[in-house]
Amino acid sequence: MTITQLKYVLAVAEHQNFTKAAEKTFVTQPTLSMQIQKLEDELEIKIFDRSKKPIELTGVGKKIVEQARNIVNESERMQDVVDQEKGFIGGTFKLGIIPTVMPTLLPMFLKNFAKRYPKVQLKIEELNTDEIITKINDGYLDAAIAATPLGQEKIKERVLYYEPFVGYIPESHRLASKEKLEVGDLDIEDILLLEDGHCFRDGIINLCKASKNASIEKFQLESGSFETLIKLSNEGLGMTLLPYLHTLDILPNQTKNLKYFKEPSPAREVSLIYSKSELKLQIINALYDIISGVVRGAIAFQDVKIISPTKK
Repeated sequence: MTITQLKYVLAVAEHQNFTKAAEKTFVTQPTLSMQIQKLEDELEIKIFDRSKKPIELTGVGKKIVEQARNIVNESERMQDVVDQEKGFIGGTFKLGIIPTVMPTLLPMFLKNFAKRYPKVQLKIEELNTDEIITKINDGYLDAAIAATPLGQEKIKERVLYYEPFVGYIPESHRLASKEKLEVGDLDIEDILLLEDGHCFRDGIINLCKASKNASIEKFQLESGSFETLIKLSNEGLGMTLLPYLHTLDILPNQTKNLKYFKEPSPAREVSLIYSKSELKLQIINALYDIISGVVRGAIAFQDVKIISPTKK
């Protein structure tokens, strides 16, 4: 039994396909299949039910995969221990980012990070919060950027910033004449939302529940992107709420539709999260410093408050 064989098993378990698993592990499909077959022969069991499409784990295969994941993760930590002892900032680092943060925050910090830490190979995935939690707990991600708090016992959260909500209100809307919004102005039946599965959507629903207009029984238009919500809003189908950083890229002719809240403005907490057992803390600290710095820089000349907490 070898670590390489266990990595091949984990790849097939993840992708449920030998060809895809071979592509992800950079070997030929026959080589991967042969190594897994050798492991099954050695253990005298079948890890995969190859008759199923897609391929499925057998009962004992599920137990093997769980143990294999622990072994592979621990084997990779040996190098992490050495790197941390030497203060080396480099190697592969797998980062997940939620969809409502990635388009605005990633371009702000990626170039700076790559320039300052050229020996770090960032592998970045856009994932929803549930996927991030699962992949951190399973060892597939080293860290992630997500809206918090999550309340996960095994995951540590380091707050990067608090990002205000901003109203996008077309001229025909009932709130268009207001200079500043209040939470009590919001009506969930009047707000265009992201589709289910986005934590930003959940934040808006919770915000509206805190106001007097809490019913969510009627039909709402929902979309997978802020750009679509803005277009629908421009068509007179309602208002929407945007995270502040997204408003920095809005078209000049649309800025007149932005409405800020009275202080204290409702906001979402955005954090760098990772397993409490994570050893790549030198890279995590580097990411934290870079991201915190660029966010502060982005709002330095703006009349809005994004709070960057004191580094812990």
